[in-house]
Formats: sequence, structure tokens, C-alpha cells
Amino acid sequence: MPAAPIQLTAHALLLDMDGTLVNSDAVVERCWGRWAERQGLDPAAVLAVAHGRQGHATMAALLPDRPVEVNLAENRRMLAEERADTDGVVPVPGAPAFLTALADLPHALVTSADEPLATVRMAAAGLPLPPVLITAESVGGSKPDPEGFLKGAAALGHDPADCLAFEDSGAGIEAARAAGARVVGIGPRALAHRPDAHADTLRDVTVTAGPDGTVTVTVRR
Repeated sequence: MPAAPIQLTAHALLLDMDGTLVNSDAVVERCWGRWAERQGLDPAAVLAVAHGRQGHATMAALLPDRPVEVNLAENRRMLAEERADTDGVVPVPGAPAFLTALADLPHALVTSADEPLATVRMAAAGLPLPPVLITAESVGGSKPDPEGFLKGAAALGHDPADCLAFEDSGAGIEAARAAGARVVGIGPRALAHRPDAHADTLRDVTVTAGPDGTVTVTVRR
């Protein structure tokens, strides 16, 4: 017998992009795989760190002795590579219907991508950009720093405790929790980090608007 669905109520939703709305794993693996080989690092070990973080933060974690300015310069080159490569970028199953259901509800994109990359990837996946964007340019610290989620909640006019964050990565889940938000984990990476609810894809998530301005999220398991 399947487990009973989980229902969570919030006033606003904070949405990660890569791995949550958009499956960009093929691009991430290509770009970061090349970077790993140039640095003499194991690509699998690099990818284990890269998901959810801004590129320069990943580089700093893996090569802690390198100057910050070198990481920032390489990150700019990495972002250009990623913007130019959309082969295999597709929506996470259920993402189009999920975003359609959110059209009139308070929600924000909170991503470690910069705005140009977010725009390119959402377009490549055929998804509309949420009305509020919190991107790499918006924050001083990368996930797992909670700044992005704090700013997303503030932009929507709600306390983080009244928000639900949707995330796929350990760094993202840690950031959302540090901000005070509850977390719906999406996909296999999220499961190990014990989110408040977990869905294999967004097909398993239903959003219902309440008459009092709340949003009920039902997660089928």
C-alpha cells in the first residue's frame, strides 16, 4: 500500500532551478567534467560538490589555496560555457504544469545561476520565469549560505518560516533550512538530506490555493 500523501501549507514558494525545475545535469557534467580534468581532479568528486553551489564556491571548496580572483575569473568562463550549451536541457517531469498552477500565487526563483544563465536554461526547457528572481547577482554568498532564500522570502513579503522551498541538492536544502524555510526535496539527490517531504519529480506535487491566501502543497509518495 502506498504511503499517505504529505500536505504542507505555506504563504509562498521558493524554487531552486537546476535539478528542481530544469534537468541540466548533462550540461553540468560536461562543463564541470572538463574543468575537473584540467585540474587533475576526479570528475565524480567535483560533481558531488558542484550541485547547488555557485561555480566559484565549488572551486574554492575543491582548491582552497587558489586566489579568489582566479576562481571568479574561471567562474565567468564557466558561465559562458554553460550559457552556450543547452543540449539536453529539459524540464523536470511535471514542471510545466507545476509552474502553471503557481501563475497567480506568490513564488520566486532562488538559484545559484546568474540571471543570463537562468534565462537561457528556463527558455531551453520551455518554462516561464517566475515573477521574482533571486540569482547569483542578488547575493554575496553562495548556497549553502541562506541569503538567497532570505531575500526570496523578503521579496515576496513573507517570513521564511511561512515559505516552502523546493530543492534538489544538499547545499540548497542546507541553505533553505538555515533560512528557516521548510523543504520539499525533488529527485534522488535530495533524498539523502531528509527534506520535510520528498517527491521523485514534480509530477508527484499538487498545489492548491486556499481562500485565505495560503497555498497547500500535496506530495504523493
